Amino acid sequence: MDGLTFLYKTAAGRCVLKILASRAISKLCGSFMDSPLSSFLIKGFVKKNNINCNDYELDGIKTFNQFFRRRIKDGKRPFDMNPDHMCAPCDGLLSAYPINDEGTVVPIKQSAYTITSLLNDKELASRYNGGWCLVFRLCVDNYHRYAYPVSGTKGPNIFIPGILHTVRPIALETFPVFAQNCREYTVIESKEFGKVVQMEVGAMLVGRIVNLEQEGKAERGLEKGYFEYGGSTVILLIEKNKLSVPKKYFETPVKMGECIGHK
Repeated sequence: MDGLTFLYKTAAGRCVLKILASRAISKLCGSFMDSPLSSFLIKGFVKKNNINCNDYELDGIKTFNQFFRRRIKDGKRPFDMNPDHMCAPCDGLLSAYPINDEGTVVPIKQSAYTITSLLNDKELASRYNGGWCLVFRLCVDNYHRYAYPVSGTKGPNIFIPGILHTVRPIALETFPVFAQNCREYTVIESKEFGKVVQMEVGAMLVGRIVNLEQEGKAERGLEKGYFEYGGSTVILLIEKNKLSVPKKYFETPVKMGECIGHK
């Protein structure tokens, strides 16, 4: 039995999970990852996850979190700039779920959750009935910076406190993770795609979600922010009849900037 199976599938594991999923433990882990004492972890992390360090800017890195939020070199993530294309805001595994007319998302073999529970805003959530919920799950070896997928007018960053489950499928089978974890979102008013919600969701042992700007202007392809240590998730909510998704996405690898759908 592996560690996650123990945590999520056994009674004893769920007792331990209550501690590990707390924000206090995440903050403690984050503090260590910010210190130079964590630098010894980098070499093993690179080897275990087969990370090609030639793709990244690594000068001046002295802590694990500095490595984890490393910047990629120019040209490694070209962004599709066609305004009628919806682009992936990050690297990750994409699952595209239709939202039913009652505002519920029912992922295959996973816990159902409503857009209202995700946003904690019933009025805003109702805009997405019949639309799309695009879930980008970042694994630990992915590039952990994310960008704006569209251009438009950006609203304020809204933080919703919670706990911090892992975002791996084993947890989603047991809990409505995205409606329980700490998360932060903004609404982007896009000419082509209407009101697009872009949400970042923290995960177990993720110290911080760092968004770089407050309300103002969003520019397609411009860096929006980054995650620190741990797996994480970016979610896009798209209104009904605003997006055509050309194929079935379920845990499908995508790269930041590639076209995943169109107007």
